Amino acid sequence: MICNRVSLVLILALASIVSARAQGADADFLESMGKMYVVLAVVLAILFGIVAFLIYLDRKLTKLENQIKEE
Repeated sequence: MICNRVSLVLILALASIVSARAQGADADFLESMGKMYVVLAVVLAILFGIVAFLIYLDRKLTKLENQIKEE
């Protein structure tokens, strides 16, 4: 389950990189300013944060489900 989430994040990150490269002028502008990598880092940090939060929620919900089953 975690492997699926990680692969989804990697696919989304790769798609965003390809999309940024395909836009041409905008990508060149960001690259020339050195901001492209900052934008990419922020997007990846947000995605990893979302994935980490989903994993946390999944574990917490599993724990609560197990408690309900025991009672």
